[in-house]
Amino acid sequence: MRVFAAGATGAVGRRLVPMLVEAGHEVVGTTRSREKAREVADLGAEPVVVDGLDEAGVLAAVSKAEPEVVIHQLTALQGLANFRKFDKAFALTNRLRTEGLDNLLRAARAVKARRLIAQSYTGWPNIREGGPVKTEDDPLDPRPPASMTESLAAIRYVEETLTTTEELDGVALRYGSFYGWGTSLGEGGEYVALFRKRRFPIIGDGAGIWSFTHIEDAAAATVAALDRGAPGVYNVVDDEPAPVSEWLPYIAEVLGAKPPHRVPVWLGRLAAGEAVVSMMTKARGSSNAKAKRELGWQPRYPSWRDGFRQGLS
Repeated sequence: MRVFAAGATGAVGRRLVPMLVEAGHEVVGTTRSREKAREVADLGAEPVVVDGLDEAGVLAAVSKAEPEVVIHQLTALQGLANFRKFDKAFALTNRLRTEGLDNLLRAARAVKARRLIAQSYTGWPNIREGGPVKTEDDPLDPRPPASMTESLAAIRYVEETLTTTEELDGVALRYGSFYGWGTSLGEGGEYVALFRKRRFPIIGDGAGIWSFTHIEDAAAATVAALDRGAPGVYNVVDDEPAPVSEWLPYIAEVLGAKPPHRVPVWLGRLAAGEAVVSMMTKARGSSNAKAKRELGWQPRYPSWRDGFRQGLS
């Protein structure tokens, strides 16, 4: 089928496009940079240079491609985010999640595409009450830390827009915390450098639960969602949600680093801000049962334990 992949040179896009091509699909992939158009072509897609926030440009590109499915993988994360000013760090990504989605949705409707798949996120957006693992039926956090309110609103917008849209099927894939090649938590990535320097401490009891997604598993689930699963929201994470106090020392061991330092909550709040404290101490993990059942997807790395040992590079 014809697939329009917005964000073909992002972390997911660089894994997704080759998988789509290998599966026999015709792919048009976007990049904002003329210099990266060659990279898109090398991945096997027809390149198009367009800014996801350019409504007319997106409409023209999608109209020319005439896709059956549109995939939204547009983000703008470069380098380590300043988590003290979380919303400021994610401001452009939030615009791509809202305005960018609107542009792609209008264009998809105009060409009568049958499905639009968009990137969402699971982990810190989960409600921080009740059990440690949440499903797609559980509510999102009604009272996030102040510095995360705009980012959570953007995630809500993606999911609410896609699940109420008419004329096409909307699918939101909630990826967990990425790791693997091309991510901050991969060989040569910035988080890995911090782990090796013991500059990523455990805050408080480290009871916050994280769900991880290898970048290849994120791409594979996206391919599965092309023609499987009802419209809706799906958690795309591994089988083993785990507390920070468990996975952080493990990855330090894998990297041959010394165990992470431990710091009290008050110091973590002073140094890193409330958003980081919340993620480290109160976050809830996510269940992948729905994605496995309805998308027919199985993670190549079902546990971050094997993934960290085998799949960082």
